[in-house]
Amino acid sequence: MAVDRIEENEAGSVSEAGATGEVTTADLRYYSVAPGVRLNVRSGPGTGYTVVRVLAEGAKVPIFCQTPGSTVTGPYGTSSIWDNIDNGEFVSDTYVHTGRDGYFRPRCSF
Repeated sequence: MAVDRIEENEAGSVSEAGATGEVTTADLRYYSVAPGVRLNVRSGPGTGYTVVRVLAEGAKVPIFCQTPGSTVTGPYGTSSIWDNIDNGEFVSDTYVHTGRDGYFRPRCSF
């Protein structure tokens, strides 16, 4: 699965990078996982996908794209939005503090 990544820096400007493109850390914004949560990272956008790793409490994650998946209730509400945090790695948006409701990153293309 190739994921096109679109990065937004702190100033709000956007730069694009394909799956093989280089992205500088200065262009990448990280979002906090809910306090006190060890978050399952899954191989796809839903609770039926395999857990590939677990994020430690206090983790911050990039969000490259978002996609619909299974509905989850978490600290930040109930939603079917899943955040792609790396190639083949997804977390429920309800556990990530983005300061926004709904989609704010491009949809993932599979």
